[in-house]
Amino acid sequence: MNPTLRRSGRTARLLPRRGTAVVAAALLVTGLSACGPDISSDAPASGNAVLQASSDEAPKGEITVWDRSGDLYKVFDAAIKKFTAKYPGVTVKHEAVDIDSKLQNTLITGTDVPDGVFLDDAKVGGYVSHLWNLKDVLAPYTKDIAKQKVDVNTVNGGIYGVPFDLDPGLLFYNAKALSAAGIDPNGIKTYDDLLAAAKKYQQFKPSAKPIHLEQNAFNSQLQLEMFASQLGTGLAGPDGKLRLDSPQYHQILTWLDTVRKEGLGTRAEYLKPSDVSALDSADEVFYPWAIWFDFAPQQQLTATKGDWRAMPLPAWTAGGARSGAMGGSSFVIPKDAKNPKLSWLFYRFLMFDQAGYTGVYGPNAVYPGGLNTSIPAYQPAADPAKPLFRPIDAMGGQDVWKTAVEAGREIPGGAPIPAWWSGAVDYLGTDLQKMLDGALTPQQVIDKAGKDIQTNLIDRK
Repeated sequence: MNPTLRRSGRTARLLPRRGTAVVAAALLVTGLSACGPDISSDAPASGNAVLQASSDEAPKGEITVWDRSGDLYKVFDAAIKKFTAKYPGVTVKHEAVDIDSKLQNTLITGTDVPDGVFLDDAKVGGYVSHLWNLKDVLAPYTKDIAKQKVDVNTVNGGIYGVPFDLDPGLLFYNAKALSAAGIDPNGIKTYDDLLAAAKKYQQFKPSAKPIHLEQNAFNSQLQLEMFASQLGTGLAGPDGKLRLDSPQYHQILTWLDTVRKEGLGTRAEYLKPSDVSALDSADEVFYPWAIWFDFAPQQQLTATKGDWRAMPLPAWTAGGARSGAMGGSSFVIPKDAKNPKLSWLFYRFLMFDQAGYTGVYGPNAVYPGGLNTSIPAYQPAADPAKPLFRPIDAMGGQDVWKTAVEAGREIPGGAPIPAWWSGAVDYLGTDLQKMLDGALTPQQVIDKAGKDIQTNLIDRK
Protein backbone atom coordinates (compact mmCIF):
# COMPACT_ATOMS: atom_id res chain seq x y z
CA MET A 1 0.00 0.00 0.00
CA ASN A 2 1.34 3.39 -0.91
CA PRO A 3 1.85 5.32 2.32
CA THR A 4 0.19 8.34 0.78
CA LEU A 5 -3.06 6.62 1.61
CA ARG A 6 -2.27 6.82 5.26
CA ARG A 7 -1.15 10.42 5.08
CA SER A 8 -4.41 11.46 3.51
CA GLY A 9 -6.14 9.20 5.96
CA ARG A 10 -5.14 11.72 8.58
CA THR A 11 -8.30 13.59 7.86
CA ALA A 12 -10.24 10.50 7.00
CA ARG A 13 -9.40 9.24 10.45
CA LEU A 14 -10.84 12.39 11.92
CA LEU A 15 -14.26 11.36 10.78
CA PRO A 16 -14.82 8.37 13.02
CA ARG A 17 -12.95 10.23 15.69
CA ARG A 18 -15.20 13.22 15.45
CA GLY A 19 -17.49 12.04 18.18
CA THR A 20 -14.55 11.53 20.47
CA ALA A 21 -13.13 14.90 19.58
CA VAL A 22 -16.39 16.64 20.25
CA VAL A 23 -16.84 14.85 23.55
CA ALA A 24 -13.31 15.77 24.49
CA ALA A 25 -13.97 19.36 23.55
CA ALA A 26 -17.12 19.37 25.64
CA LEU A 27 -15.18 18.05 28.60
CA LEU A 28 -12.59 20.69 28.07
CA VAL A 29 -15.07 23.50 28.31
CA THR A 30 -17.51 22.22 30.87
CA GLY A 31 -16.02 19.82 33.35
CA LEU A 32 -12.36 20.07 33.99
CA SER A 33 -12.23 23.53 35.46
CA ALA A 34 -14.25 22.26 38.39
CA CYS A 35 -12.27 19.13 39.14
CA GLY A 36 -8.71 19.79 38.14
CA PRO A 37 -6.40 22.03 36.19
CA ASP A 38 -8.22 24.24 33.72
CA ILE A 39 -6.87 22.63 30.61
CA SER A 40 -9.37 24.46 28.46
CA SER A 41 -8.12 27.88 29.47
CA ASP A 42 -6.52 29.93 26.76
CA ALA A 43 -4.71 31.96 29.38
CA PRO A 44 -0.97 32.06 28.79
CA ALA A 45 1.36 29.87 30.78
CA SER A 46 2.93 31.38 33.85
CA GLY A 47 5.56 34.04 33.35
CA ASN A 48 8.51 31.73 33.88
CA ALA A 49 7.35 29.32 31.20
CA VAL A 50 9.06 30.97 28.23
CA LEU A 51 11.50 28.39 26.96
CA GLN A 52 15.13 29.37 26.41
CA ALA A 53 17.49 27.46 24.14
CA SER A 54 20.41 25.51 25.52
CA SER A 55 23.93 26.80 24.87
CA ASP A 56 25.42 23.33 25.27
CA GLU A 57 27.44 22.52 22.15
CA ALA A 58 27.47 18.81 22.92
CA PRO A 59 24.02 18.15 24.33
CA LYS A 60 23.35 14.87 26.08
CA GLY A 61 20.22 13.20 27.36
CA GLU A 62 17.03 11.42 26.35
CA ILE A 63 13.73 12.73 25.09
CA THR A 64 10.41 11.05 24.48
CA VAL A 65 8.32 12.36 21.60
CA TRP A 66 4.80 11.36 20.63
CA ASP A 67 3.54 11.03 17.08
CA ARG A 68 0.56 9.29 15.58
CA SER A 69 1.09 5.88 14.10
CA GLY A 70 1.15 5.52 10.34
CA ASP A 71 3.12 6.98 7.50
CA LEU A 72 4.18 10.21 9.18
CA TYR A 73 5.46 8.25 12.16
CA LYS A 74 7.72 6.34 9.80
CA VAL A 75 8.87 9.55 8.11
CA PHE A 76 9.75 11.15 11.44
CA ASP A 77 11.40 7.93 12.57
CA ALA A 78 13.74 8.10 9.59
CA ALA A 79 14.45 11.78 10.27
CA ILE A 80 15.40 10.92 13.86
CA LYS A 81 18.34 8.96 12.53
CA LYS A 82 19.61 12.11 10.82
CA PHE A 83 19.14 14.04 14.06
CA THR A 84 21.05 11.56 16.20
CA ALA A 85 23.81 11.47 13.61
CA LYS A 86 24.26 15.20 14.18
CA TYR A 87 23.68 15.02 17.95
CA PRO A 88 25.00 11.60 19.02
CA GLY A 89 24.65 12.46 22.69
CA VAL A 90 20.86 12.65 22.43
CA THR A 91 18.62 9.60 22.47
CA VAL A 92 15.10 9.93 21.06
CA LYS A 93 12.37 7.59 22.26
CA HIS A 94 9.81 7.76 19.47
CA GLU A 95 6.36 6.57 20.50
CA ALA A 96 3.26 6.01 18.35
CA VAL A 97 0.38 7.24 20.52
CA ASP A 98 -3.35 7.92 20.24
CA ILE A 99 -2.72 11.54 21.15
CA ASP A 100 -6.36 12.59 21.24
CA SER A 101 -7.23 10.04 23.90
CA LYS A 102 -4.04 10.21 25.97
CA LEU A 103 -2.64 13.74 25.99
CA GLN A 104 -5.33 15.39 28.09
CA ASN A 105 -5.06 13.07 31.09
CA THR A 106 -1.29 12.96 30.84
CA LEU A 107 -1.02 16.73 31.09
CA ILE A 108 -3.51 16.90 33.95
CA THR A 109 -1.88 14.21 36.05
CA GLY A 110 1.69 15.14 35.13
CA THR A 111 2.56 11.45 34.85
CA ASP A 112 4.81 10.18 32.07
CA VAL A 113 4.62 13.49 30.27
CA PRO A 114 6.44 13.36 26.92
CA ASP A 115 9.02 15.93 25.90
CA GLY A 116 7.28 16.73 22.62
CA VAL A 117 3.93 16.03 20.96
CA PHE A 118 2.62 16.21 17.39
CA LEU A 119 -0.72 18.04 17.60
CA ASP A 120 -3.42 19.40 15.29
CA ASP A 121 -3.26 23.19 15.07
CA ALA A 122 -6.94 23.33 16.00
CA LYS A 123 -6.12 21.81 19.41
CA VAL A 124 -3.04 23.81 20.44
CA GLY A 125 -5.11 26.63 21.90
CA GLY A 126 -6.85 24.26 24.29
CA TYR A 127 -3.63 23.21 25.99
CA VAL A 128 -1.58 26.40 26.32
CA SER A 129 -1.64 26.49 30.12
CA HIS A 130 0.30 23.20 30.04
CA LEU A 131 2.76 24.12 27.31
CA TRP A 132 6.00 26.03 27.04
CA ASN A 133 5.78 29.42 25.39
CA LEU A 134 8.20 29.08 22.47
CA LYS A 135 8.30 32.69 21.30
CA ASP A 136 11.94 33.25 22.34
CA VAL A 137 13.38 30.11 20.78
CA LEU A 138 11.32 30.66 17.64
CA ALA A 139 12.32 34.33 17.38
CA PRO A 140 15.21 33.75 14.91
CA TYR A 141 12.81 31.91 12.59
CA THR A 142 9.45 33.60 13.06
CA LYS A 143 9.83 36.08 10.20
CA ASP A 144 10.43 33.17 7.82
CA ILE A 145 7.45 31.07 8.93
CA ALA A 146 4.13 31.37 7.11
CA LYS A 147 2.17 34.01 9.03
CA GLN A 148 -0.93 31.82 9.11
CA LYS A 149 0.99 29.17 11.06
CA VAL A 150 2.42 31.68 13.51
CA ASP A 151 -1.05 33.09 14.09
CA VAL A 152 -2.71 29.73 14.77
CA ASN A 153 -0.07 28.95 17.40
CA THR A 154 -0.28 32.36 19.07
CA VAL A 155 -2.34 32.91 22.22
CA ASN A 156 -2.14 36.20 24.13
CA GLY A 157 1.23 37.03 22.60
CA GLY A 158 2.83 33.65 23.31
CA ILE A 159 3.63 31.04 20.64
CA TYR A 160 2.87 27.50 21.79
CA GLY A 161 3.73 25.29 18.83
CA VAL A 162 6.59 24.73 16.41
CA PRO A 163 4.85 24.99 13.02
CA PHE A 164 5.09 21.87 10.89
CA ASP A 165 3.01 21.70 7.74
CA LEU A 166 1.28 24.36 5.68
CA ASP A 167 -1.88 23.08 3.97
CA PRO A 168 -2.86 25.53 1.23
CA GLY A 169 -6.27 25.30 -0.37
CA LEU A 170 -6.25 24.57 -4.11
CA LEU A 171 -8.91 24.08 -6.78
CA PHE A 172 -8.58 20.52 -8.05
CA TYR A 173 -10.23 19.98 -11.42
CA ASN A 174 -10.66 17.23 -13.98
CA ALA A 175 -8.66 18.67 -16.88
CA LYS A 176 -9.74 16.02 -19.41
CA ALA A 177 -13.44 16.48 -18.68
CA LEU A 178 -13.23 20.27 -18.82
CA SER A 179 -11.34 20.11 -22.11
CA ALA A 180 -14.08 17.93 -23.60
CA ALA A 181 -16.62 20.53 -22.51
CA GLY A 182 -14.61 23.38 -24.01
CA ILE A 183 -13.85 24.96 -20.64
CA ASP A 184 -10.49 26.64 -20.04
CA PRO A 185 -9.69 26.36 -16.32
CA ASN A 186 -7.34 29.32 -16.62
CA GLY A 187 -10.42 31.48 -17.02
CA ILE A 188 -11.59 30.64 -13.49
CA LYS A 189 -10.25 33.47 -11.38
CA THR A 190 -13.18 34.16 -9.02
CA TYR A 191 -15.89 32.06 -7.39
CA ASP A 192 -18.41 33.65 -9.77
CA ASP A 193 -16.24 32.31 -12.62
CA LEU A 194 -16.38 28.88 -10.99
CA LEU A 195 -20.18 28.99 -10.88
CA ALA A 196 -20.26 29.97 -14.56
CA ALA A 197 -17.87 27.14 -15.48
CA ALA A 198 -19.97 24.65 -13.50
CA LYS A 199 -23.13 25.74 -15.35
CA LYS A 200 -21.37 25.37 -18.69
CA TYR A 201 -20.14 21.91 -17.76
CA GLN A 202 -23.63 20.89 -16.68
CA GLN A 203 -24.96 22.02 -20.06
CA PHE A 204 -22.35 19.76 -21.66
CA LYS A 205 -23.13 16.88 -19.30
CA PRO A 206 -26.64 17.24 -17.83
CA SER A 207 -26.13 14.46 -15.27
CA ALA A 208 -23.22 16.31 -13.73
CA LYS A 209 -23.21 18.16 -10.42
CA PRO A 210 -19.77 19.61 -10.92
CA ILE A 211 -18.78 21.17 -7.55
CA HIS A 212 -18.08 19.19 -4.38
CA LEU A 213 -20.36 20.02 -1.44
CA GLU A 214 -19.01 18.36 1.70
CA GLN A 215 -21.52 16.28 3.64
CA ASN A 216 -19.55 15.69 6.84
CA ALA A 217 -20.02 18.32 9.55
CA PHE A 218 -16.39 18.39 10.71
CA ASN A 219 -14.90 18.56 7.23
CA SER A 220 -17.48 21.08 6.02
CA GLN A 221 -16.53 23.40 8.91
CA LEU A 222 -12.86 22.84 8.06
CA GLN A 223 -13.53 23.78 4.44
CA LEU A 224 -15.60 26.79 5.52
CA GLU A 225 -12.58 27.96 7.51
CA MET A 226 -10.39 27.55 4.42
CA PHE A 227 -12.69 29.93 2.56
CA ALA A 228 -12.69 32.31 5.53
CA SER A 229 -8.90 32.15 5.74
CA GLN A 230 -8.79 33.38 2.15
CA LEU A 231 -10.61 36.48 3.34
CA GLY A 232 -8.25 36.96 6.28
CA THR A 233 -10.76 35.97 8.92
CA GLY A 234 -11.72 32.98 11.08
CA LEU A 235 -14.23 32.03 13.72
CA ALA A 236 -12.48 34.08 16.40
CA GLY A 237 -10.17 37.08 16.28
CA PRO A 238 -6.97 37.64 18.27
CA ASP A 239 -9.16 39.04 21.07
CA GLY A 240 -11.12 35.78 21.25
CA LYS A 241 -14.37 37.36 20.10
CA LEU A 242 -16.61 35.44 17.72
CA ARG A 243 -16.46 36.72 14.13
CA LEU A 244 -19.10 34.53 12.50
CA ASP A 245 -21.64 37.34 12.02
CA SER A 246 -19.67 39.13 9.32
CA PRO A 247 -19.93 40.00 5.63
CA GLN A 248 -17.20 37.46 4.87
CA TYR A 249 -19.05 34.47 6.32
CA HIS A 250 -22.30 35.65 4.78
CA GLN A 251 -20.63 35.79 1.37
CA ILE A 252 -19.16 32.29 1.69
CA LEU A 253 -22.35 30.68 2.98
CA THR A 254 -24.42 32.40 0.30
CA TRP A 255 -22.09 31.02 -2.38
CA LEU A 256 -22.37 27.49 -1.00
CA ASP A 257 -26.14 27.84 -0.79
CA THR A 258 -26.21 29.04 -4.40
CA VAL A 259 -24.31 25.93 -5.51
CA ARG A 260 -26.97 23.87 -3.74
CA LYS A 261 -29.99 25.78 -4.99
CA GLU A 262 -28.82 25.75 -8.61
CA GLY A 263 -28.17 22.00 -8.55
CA LEU A 264 -24.46 22.42 -9.20
CA GLY A 265 -23.14 20.47 -6.21
CA THR A 266 -22.38 16.82 -5.49
CA ARG A 267 -23.29 16.25 -1.87
CA ALA A 268 -20.91 13.61 -0.51
CA GLU A 269 -18.44 12.92 2.28
CA TYR A 270 -14.80 13.43 1.45
CA LEU A 271 -13.58 10.44 -0.58
CA LYS A 272 -16.30 8.11 0.63
CA PRO A 273 -17.59 5.67 -2.05
CA SER A 274 -20.33 7.98 -3.37
CA ASP A 275 -17.76 10.78 -3.70
CA VAL A 276 -15.22 8.60 -5.48
CA SER A 277 -17.94 7.33 -7.82
CA ALA A 278 -18.94 10.86 -8.80
CA LEU A 279 -15.31 11.83 -9.32
CA ASP A 280 -14.53 8.79 -11.45
CA SER A 281 -17.67 9.27 -13.58
CA ALA A 282 -16.66 12.90 -14.22
CA ASP A 283 -19.96 14.11 -12.79
CA GLU A 284 -17.96 15.92 -10.08
CA VAL A 285 -15.12 17.87 -11.68
CA PHE A 286 -14.31 20.76 -9.30
CA TYR A 287 -12.97 20.14 -5.79
CA PRO A 288 -11.92 23.18 -3.72
CA TRP A 289 -9.90 21.53 -0.94
CA ALA A 290 -6.55 21.41 0.82
CA ILE A 291 -3.47 20.13 -0.96
CA TRP A 292 -3.98 16.72 0.64
CA PHE A 293 -6.78 15.98 -1.87
CA ASP A 294 -3.92 15.02 -4.22
CA PHE A 295 -4.02 11.69 -2.40
CA ALA A 296 -7.25 10.87 -4.29
CA PRO A 297 -5.82 10.57 -7.81
CA GLN A 298 -2.76 8.85 -6.36
CA GLN A 299 -4.65 6.21 -4.42
CA GLN A 300 -8.42 6.12 -4.84
CA LEU A 301 -9.43 7.19 -8.33
CA THR A 302 -9.20 4.71 -11.16
CA ALA A 303 -11.11 5.86 -14.26
CA THR A 304 -9.96 9.48 -13.92
CA LYS A 305 -6.53 8.88 -12.47
CA GLY A 306 -4.12 11.12 -14.33
CA ASP A 307 -6.89 13.51 -15.44
CA TRP A 308 -6.75 15.77 -12.39
CA ARG A 309 -4.78 18.96 -11.93
CA ALA A 310 -4.48 21.62 -9.25
CA MET A 311 -4.62 25.38 -9.54
CA PRO A 312 -4.98 28.25 -7.05
CA LEU A 313 -8.40 28.67 -5.50
CA PRO A 314 -10.64 31.27 -7.14
CA ALA A 315 -10.66 34.62 -5.36
CA TRP A 316 -13.74 35.90 -3.53
CA THR A 317 -13.23 39.25 -5.21
CA ALA A 318 -11.11 39.99 -8.26
CA GLY A 319 -7.49 40.39 -7.20
CA GLY A 320 -8.07 38.77 -3.81
CA ALA A 321 -6.03 36.00 -2.20
CA ARG A 322 -6.08 32.75 -4.16
CA SER A 323 -5.56 30.41 -1.21
CA GLY A 324 -6.55 29.75 2.38
CA ALA A 325 -5.38 27.24 4.97
CA MET A 326 -7.23 23.98 5.62
CA GLY A 327 -5.91 21.87 8.46
CA GLY A 328 -2.35 21.66 9.69
CA SER A 329 -0.28 20.45 12.62
CA SER A 330 2.52 21.63 14.90
CA PHE A 331 4.78 20.30 17.65
CA VAL A 332 4.21 21.31 21.27
CA ILE A 333 6.47 20.95 24.31
CA PRO A 334 4.72 20.31 27.65
CA LYS A 335 5.82 22.35 30.67
CA ASP A 336 6.27 19.11 32.62
CA ALA A 337 8.64 17.67 30.04
CA LYS A 338 11.87 16.38 31.57
CA ASN A 339 14.10 17.73 28.81
CA PRO A 340 12.27 20.56 27.04
CA LYS A 341 15.46 22.16 25.73
CA LEU A 342 16.52 18.92 24.05
CA SER A 343 13.01 18.62 22.66
CA TRP A 344 13.32 22.09 21.14
CA LEU A 345 16.71 21.10 19.69
CA PHE A 346 15.00 18.14 18.03
CA TYR A 347 12.15 20.13 16.53
CA ARG A 348 14.50 22.91 15.47
CA PHE A 349 16.46 20.31 13.50
CA LEU A 350 13.32 18.76 12.04
CA MET A 351 11.79 22.00 10.78
CA PHE A 352 14.58 24.57 10.34
CA ASP A 353 17.70 22.56 9.49
CA GLN A 354 18.03 21.65 5.82
CA ALA A 355 19.01 18.09 6.67
CA GLY A 356 15.95 17.80 8.88
CA TYR A 357 13.24 19.22 6.62
CA THR A 358 14.71 17.46 3.61
CA GLY A 359 14.50 14.23 5.57
CA VAL A 360 10.82 14.90 6.26
CA TYR A 361 9.64 16.20 2.88
CA GLY A 362 12.19 14.81 0.43
CA PRO A 363 12.14 11.37 -1.20
CA ASN A 364 12.47 8.63 1.37
CA ALA A 365 11.61 4.99 1.91
CA VAL A 366 8.05 5.88 2.88
CA TYR A 367 7.43 8.42 0.11
CA PRO A 368 9.73 7.60 -2.84
CA GLY A 369 8.66 10.80 -4.58
CA GLY A 370 8.62 12.89 -1.41
CA LEU A 371 5.86 13.86 1.00
CA ASN A 372 3.44 15.69 -1.32
CA THR A 373 0.30 16.13 0.79
CA SER A 374 1.51 19.34 2.45
CA ILE A 375 4.38 21.82 2.16
CA PRO A 376 6.75 23.16 4.84
CA ALA A 377 5.58 26.12 6.89
CA TYR A 378 9.20 27.34 7.02
CA GLN A 379 9.48 29.43 3.86
CA PRO A 380 13.21 28.90 3.15
CA ALA A 381 12.32 25.21 2.87
CA ALA A 382 9.43 26.05 0.53
CA ASP A 383 11.23 27.50 -2.47
CA PRO A 384 9.22 27.12 -5.71
CA ALA A 385 12.48 26.57 -7.59
CA LYS A 386 13.81 23.92 -5.20
CA PRO A 387 11.17 21.20 -4.92
CA LEU A 388 11.35 18.77 -2.05
CA PHE A 389 8.85 16.42 -3.71
CA ARG A 390 8.66 15.37 -7.33
CA PRO A 391 5.95 15.98 -9.95
CA ILE A 392 3.02 13.62 -9.40
CA ASP A 393 2.33 11.07 -12.16
CA ALA A 394 -1.28 10.59 -11.02
CA MET A 395 -1.78 14.34 -11.51
CA GLY A 396 -0.63 14.12 -15.13
CA GLY A 397 2.95 14.82 -14.09
CA GLN A 398 2.05 18.24 -12.73
CA ASP A 399 4.59 20.07 -10.56
CA VAL A 400 2.19 20.40 -7.63
CA TRP A 401 5.07 21.62 -5.44
CA LYS A 402 5.37 24.90 -7.35
CA THR A 403 1.60 25.43 -7.46
CA ALA A 404 1.21 24.71 -3.74
CA VAL A 405 4.18 26.78 -2.59
CA GLU A 406 2.99 29.79 -4.54
CA ALA A 407 -0.54 29.32 -3.19
CA GLY A 408 0.81 28.94 0.33
CA ARG A 409 2.39 32.36 0.12
CA GLU A 410 -1.01 33.89 -0.60
CA ILE A 411 -2.65 32.64 2.60
CA PRO A 412 -3.50 35.67 4.73
CA GLY A 413 -2.72 35.62 8.44
CA GLY A 414 -4.92 36.97 11.19
CA ALA A 415 -6.98 33.84 11.87
CA PRO A 416 -6.01 32.27 15.21
CA ILE A 417 -7.77 29.02 16.13
CA PRO A 418 -9.78 29.26 19.37
CA ALA A 419 -9.65 26.49 21.97
CA TRP A 420 -13.32 25.70 21.33
CA TRP A 421 -12.97 25.20 17.56
CA SER A 422 -13.64 21.44 17.60
CA GLY A 423 -16.63 21.92 19.90
CA ALA A 424 -18.11 24.40 17.41
CA VAL A 425 -18.64 21.56 14.94
CA ASP A 426 -21.74 20.51 16.90
CA TYR A 427 -23.25 23.90 16.10
CA LEU A 428 -21.69 25.47 13.02
CA GLY A 429 -20.79 22.25 11.24
CA THR A 430 -24.23 20.80 11.94
CA ASP A 431 -26.10 23.95 10.92
CA LEU A 432 -24.04 24.21 7.75
CA GLN A 433 -25.23 20.73 6.85
CA LYS A 434 -28.83 21.81 7.51
CA MET A 435 -28.33 24.72 5.12
CA LEU A 436 -27.05 22.32 2.46
CA ASP A 437 -30.19 20.26 3.14
CA GLY A 438 -32.23 23.38 2.38
CA ALA A 439 -33.49 23.69 5.96
CA LEU A 440 -31.65 26.89 6.95
CA THR A 441 -30.67 30.08 5.16
CA PRO A 442 -27.11 31.46 5.37
CA GLN A 443 -28.24 34.15 7.81
CA GLN A 444 -30.03 31.58 9.96
CA VAL A 445 -26.82 29.54 10.14
CA ILE A 446 -24.93 32.64 11.28
CA ASP A 447 -27.56 33.58 13.86
CA LYS A 448 -28.23 30.10 15.24
CA ALA A 449 -24.68 28.73 15.29
CA GLY A 450 -23.32 32.05 16.51
CA LYS A 451 -25.72 32.12 19.46
CA ASP A 452 -25.01 28.49 20.38
CA ILE A 453 -21.23 28.89 20.17
CA GLN A 454 -21.32 32.08 22.24
CA THR A 455 -23.60 30.55 24.88
CA ASN A 456 -22.26 27.03 25.12
CA LEU A 457 -18.58 27.38 24.31
CA ILE A 458 -17.41 30.95 24.95
CA ASP A 459 -19.52 32.21 27.86
CA ARG A 460 -19.10 28.93 29.80
CA LYS A 461 -15.31 28.93 29.50
